[in-house]
Amino acid sequence: MYLAPVHRMAQHTPVDAPAGVLYGLIADALRWPVFLPPTLHVEQLEFDGESERLRMWVTAGGEIRSWTTHRVLDPVAHRVEFRQEVLPRPVTSMGGSWSVEPRGPERSLVTLRNDFAVRDNARTDVDWVKRATTDNSRAALANLRRLAERWRRLDHLVLSLEDTASVDAPAEDVYGFLHRFGDRPDALPGALALDIREHTPGVQLMTVRRPGRDGGVRTTESVRIGFPHAGRIVYKDTLDTGQPALLAAHTGEWSVEPDARGDGVTLVARHHAVLDEDAVRQSYGDGPDALARARQDLRTELARDSAHALRLAKEHTERTPAHRT
Repeated sequence: MYLAPVHRMAQHTPVDAPAGVLYGLIADALRWPVFLPPTLHVEQLEFDGESERLRMWVTAGGEIRSWTTHRVLDPVAHRVEFRQEVLPRPVTSMGGSWSVEPRGPERSLVTLRNDFAVRDNARTDVDWVKRATTDNSRAALANLRRLAERWRRLDHLVLSLEDTASVDAPAEDVYGFLHRFGDRPDALPGALALDIREHTPGVQLMTVRRPGRDGGVRTTESVRIGFPHAGRIVYKDTLDTGQPALLAAHTGEWSVEPDARGDGVTLVARHHAVLDEDAVRQSYGDGPDALARARQDLRTELARDSAHALRLAKEHTERTPAHRT
């Protein structure tokens, strides 16, 4: 039986931050979508305090890929080992580790190791996996460094908010409206165009064009992942041509949840974001209240979009013929 050789790679990054801070960012995989650019979404399938199984969606080599990963967490050694269990073709095995070595009270060395094998060791496949792994590792390490070196004020750069609406309609109707969001030209306030297309079953690519601040057109793109049986749609912005963009990262979720009254549903809109400090400085200056003003303006903008979409979902689904039967 032929066994494909294992290819090994490693990248190192010095970071001006305590080892515990870096380990915390690495261990908290559920927040990777706003912390690490390649990660689109993470679902925690199992967790026993020391190990976990994760379903992950990422961008790799310009493609959207998904796999299941088993991770072992060691907070004492500042180490996380991972091994992928369900892999996309042509990869037959992939794993590695994150490790953080203290180099002083507020200085550390982060090492990301990867090993992989592909079916028949095909050269084109090996080269593709190497390129994708290298690009993703560099992007992840660079963003990890940027976040960790702002650890004293990171809590002020991270923003989360939630809005809800009670909808007197069946859950499947509300989810269906959200899934077909692009069918409504008025789905987002001020949008010039909105397009949603199916990438693979359950994964959508959404493109929105709005008037830009400079008189041009601002284009944003996002990836949406649907969980119809759970009544959830999660998404992550992957492109924003608007300059300056206050957002370093933005993810969100639509959740259709049972109403406490027993009839209808509660529709929940959630946002998670990280502000870009340089963009905040460019737009709001260096004053002591600059970050607070940027947070408030961003919160207002996100809440406005949520309120508009919640209102549309309520108006549309509560008057559909299916609901009136």
